[in-house]
Amino acid sequence: MNVDQIRFAIFLGVFVFLLGLEWMIPRHPTVDSKLRRLGINLGLTGVNIVLVKLFLSTAAVGTAAFAAERGWGLFNFLDWPVWIEVVLTVVFFDFMIYLQHVVVHMIPFFWRFHIVHHSDLDLDVSSALRFHPVEILGSMLFKMGLVLAIGPSVLAVILFEAVLNGMAQFTHSNIYLPEPLDRALRRLIVTPDMHRIHHSEVMRETNSNYGFNLSIWDRMLGTYIADAQKAQPEIVIGVPQYKRPEQLTFRRVVMLPLSAAPQGAPPRPSP
Repeated sequence: MNVDQIRFAIFLGVFVFLLGLEWMIPRHPTVDSKLRRLGINLGLTGVNIVLVKLFLSTAAVGTAAFAAERGWGLFNFLDWPVWIEVVLTVVFFDFMIYLQHVVVHMIPFFWRFHIVHHSDLDLDVSSALRFHPVEILGSMLFKMGLVLAIGPSVLAVILFEAVLNGMAQFTHSNIYLPEPLDRALRRLIVTPDMHRIHHSEVMRETNSNYGFNLSIWDRMLGTYIADAQKAQPEIVIGVPQYKRPEQLTFRRVVMLPLSAAPQGAPPRPSP
């Protein structure tokens, strides 16, 4: 198996495992058809994979190999042990993805695309895949730029992307964790309950808990909220402008950036 096949196998294993847990120990009641949403979210994933392969064939891993061949980036000038490089790469990229997430919420143009992610009427493992193709391409370019700047090894980038993928699925999953376990885990990592607050339709809660892996960034930079206004099973997921399934068909989700308004502003008519 090559690297892409191994990564896909890991992704599929985590996805199916969490999908099963959502069926056995759900945390939040659903309001929309799970099959309908799976079709939309997996459809977006398929489009995004094709576009990344078409326009950014090397992506972050290929960029790391490219930088290593030319000696570009900070780590290619330093002779540090591999394990230190891997740990620093994962932590640095984690922080930069946190900052990227804050930016796409704060800048109206970027929010127009990111709203696709927040428009999901339920939150589950498939929500981790629900991104507009333009946002995915922009995010990949951002990561490629970071790789060129710090010059991490291919191994470090592969491990980071594995963490990113796995934790994104975990934090979006609709699974119940006992409160003592959730609180203990939050000291280090983002949990599903912590991230569900970020998907609340309440704007103050939407603009909080931006982390996807380490919870320290939200705590350090003042964007952490421990509890929503409502109890976890009662949190209303989504954005106020788009609350009906017929507003969120596959075609309308793809076209959403043309009608989406900044947070708090009234929407334009749906396409």
